[in-house]
Amino acid sequence: MWWLQLSISRLDRLHIRTDAAWAALDAALSRRCVVARAIALVQQDSRLRAAADAAEASPRSGRELAENRLTRILTDVTHPALSAELADAQHRVMLARLVYNDAVTDTRALRATWAVRFFHQAGRAPLPDYFEINDQY
Repeated sequence: MWWLQLSISRLDRLHIRTDAAWAALDAALSRRCVVARAIALVQQDSRLRAAADAAEASPRSGRELAENRLTRILTDVTHPALSAELADAQHRVMLARLVYNDAVTDTRALRATWAVRFFHQAGRAPLPDYFEINDQY
């Protein structure tokens, strides 16, 4: 029975890791929205500002679509003064997304094992979903 407790503890730690990775990803996405709004302000681009506002305000379930729309608009933007800031923000989004998706992979793998399913060790915790956006800039 000790291995059941170890499995439960591991699953709990993985869910905590997934939640922390989502918080880091959300912060990176929000930072990118702030940079996009700064560029929109300088260039007076209402389409970019609207996309950044929509991406930041969208719920978690619709965030991928809004972020992909923002990415498409950002590929057309060239602002020399803020390009380094934008590149840094986009790089942080890419890294945070990789860390989050890695945590999701580990969590889903453990939840797929027979012991976790048979003993219902996951409880009512929702199965985490991957976050897929186009981060090729």
